[in-house]
Amino acid sequence: MSNWVELDQGSLLMDTLKEESKKMGKVHQMTFGRRKWTNGDKLKASLILSFHVLCIFAPFHFNWSAFWVAFVLYILTGLFGISISYHRNLSHKSFKLPKWLEYVFAYCGVHAIQGDPIDWVSTHRYHHQHTDTERDPHSPVQGFWFSYVIWIFDTITLTKKVCPEYFIDYKDKKRGAFSLVTKYGSPNNVADMEDDPFYRFIHDTYLLHPIALGVLLYIVGGTPFFIWGMCVRATVYMNVVFMINSICHLWGKKQWNTKDSTRNNWWISLPSFGESWHNNHHAFEYSARAGIEWWEVDIGWYVILFLQAIGLATDVKQPSQAHMQRLSMDKPNEDCQE
Repeated sequence: MSNWVELDQGSLLMDTLKEESKKMGKVHQMTFGRRKWTNGDKLKASLILSFHVLCIFAPFHFNWSAFWVAFVLYILTGLFGISISYHRNLSHKSFKLPKWLEYVFAYCGVHAIQGDPIDWVSTHRYHHQHTDTERDPHSPVQGFWFSYVIWIFDTITLTKKVCPEYFIDYKDKKRGAFSLVTKYGSPNNVADMEDDPFYRFIHDTYLLHPIALGVLLYIVGGTPFFIWGMCVRATVYMNVVFMINSICHLWGKKQWNTKDSTRNNWWISLPSFGESWHNNHHAFEYSARAGIEWWEVDIGWYVILFLQAIGLATDVKQPSQAHMQRLSMDKPNEDCQE
């Protein structure tokens, strides 16, 4: 019975958010038939589709070596690359690392097939700045499938939504031959990374790096290593991230009094390395710890704790008791200040 009540409450909340979004301006539904597809959009769609199709052949090319290669790469790219580096370290600066280690972890994220660090961080920061509004890059107020994957395939509209004051004609935008994503404008929220030669290099040469990994896997282990180590591994994690953007805004437990639809979702916590404690994260986005309660499994946090213990992670941020008390569900929503 409680599950049905939770679903009803989620639906009511989404209806409310949708009405509020409409007040800010007409919601732009990115329907496939009416959009202008850029070459970058077509490339992204082709890559995602190809990876999913190739996974069909995985059972016919299974061996344990290929499986363990995929497993290790899943940890390196998803845990160290996206969860710890792209998300907690680069997007939110929830802790500091020595530059050499920061670059190593970020380079792991490059091979998660989630985009380069500059674009990923820019999009995520806009998501927090405009959560569940018209300018949210992947808000579920425009529909489940929009927040799950459709938002990726319309770069022009996405740029107009999140940073319209920086939008320029896409034909005038110089794009690196091997960059996967380039917003058609100059987002104003990643100046800290755009000045870094390492991140600029990765942005301009992004596609070369996963291509090189794919070639290496094929040379070492043939088709099984490529399909499992590249396609299966990347596809599984890709869909885990898609679920964070969609499911964790629609279903689950709302533990903190945030002004958005975010939810904590326990069953995605293991494959996402703790990222699915999404309501916790939006309540305390500066925190390196997503799993607040002891039973909220947060593998990313455990690794950061270890790095702190050996002196590699410093300035590790956690929510204060005062902040948690202020955002308690016992408090009225209007008391939320952060």
